Amino acid sequence: MEQQIPSFLLRNDLSVLLDLLVADGYQLHGPQVRDGAITYASISSLSDLPVGYQDQQKPGHYQLAEDHNKRFFHWANGPQALKPLLYPAREVLWQAKRNASGSIQFIVPVQSFEKIAVIGVKACDIAALKLQDQHFLQGEYVDPGYQARREGLLLVAVNCSYAASTCFCVSTGDGPSVESGFDIALTELDEGFLVAAGSEKGERFLTRLPLQNATAQQLDAATQQHETVAAMQTRRLEPIAVGQLNDAREHPQWQDIAERCLACGNCTMVCPTCFCHHQNDELVMKGDESQHIREWDSCFGESHGQLAGFQVRDTIKARYQQWMIHKLDSWQEQYGRSGCTGCGRCMSWCPAEIDFVAEANIIGGADE
Repeated sequence: MEQQIPSFLLRNDLSVLLDLLVADGYQLHGPQVRDGAITYASISSLSDLPVGYQDQQKPGHYQLAEDHNKRFFHWANGPQALKPLLYPAREVLWQAKRNASGSIQFIVPVQSFEKIAVIGVKACDIAALKLQDQHFLQGEYVDPGYQARREGLLLVAVNCSYAASTCFCVSTGDGPSVESGFDIALTELDEGFLVAAGSEKGERFLTRLPLQNATAQQLDAATQQHETVAAMQTRRLEPIAVGQLNDAREHPQWQDIAERCLACGNCTMVCPTCFCHHQNDELVMKGDESQHIREWDSCFGESHGQLAGFQVRDTIKARYQQWMIHKLDSWQEQYGRSGCTGCGRCMSWCPAEIDFVAEANIIGGADE
């Protein structure tokens, strides 16, 4: 769709959009405060949203603080992105059953997926979704489960009004405001929202909202807010050329990282673009039926590097190299861009307080 001039929606009228989505058969998912973090889960009304909260983040640290503002989305992110909704942590790919004659039948389980509307998606996570789409939908083989979930997904994006100290999406070109990949985009101001459609599906809902013409002052406030959030980002991931990190495998900083890294895999679990997994078969007690399971995995785990009885990455140093080099370097050849969208989760949820951006810049030679 062509870029359009946003309209304005009063704060409490956001509930009208939620009602319209539910009436159209969508299950609502949105941010809420759970276990001391902002996570995405099923919501039913505006009261479920994290009003007046703000996250404070740094390497190894995530904490929510109550704020006196009345905004729903004045925070950076939590541990989740869209990945769990489209690429479940555990999924049955097929089943095998032995019949009375002894022959084996392979069955793809029939699954029905609900339509889901996600409220409050940030720009870095929409960028990550585009990479997931590229991997699961645009290659030689299409993942049918991912495809079915993706077709039923509606995205209500929210341009950031705040950046945590771990955010660096400006340097990766992925934020803090959305440009494409959404159905509806919101820019939250104190009195309400600037609203724009990004798809025909989104436009269909906007025509039924009690929208007003946006004023020049509101448009100026949105521009200033974008510039303020961009200026808040003090971290910058410097450009990395294809092969640059791979050629720096002997850099002493790798060993320095390895001595601190716990190989826990937290960084890969919260990363919105990681898709490593393992597969195994689970038998039922009678032994005449099995399920082939796909589960999330991490390149930091020992089993992930075990190939044909041989461990190809037998040190933490080798595993960290695999992750960073693949993410920032070789993905450019595979997918046409880096696998990092600047969300900063890998730092906040790292118990060893490893600063991913600082380490990449050192190894890439930016600090020399």
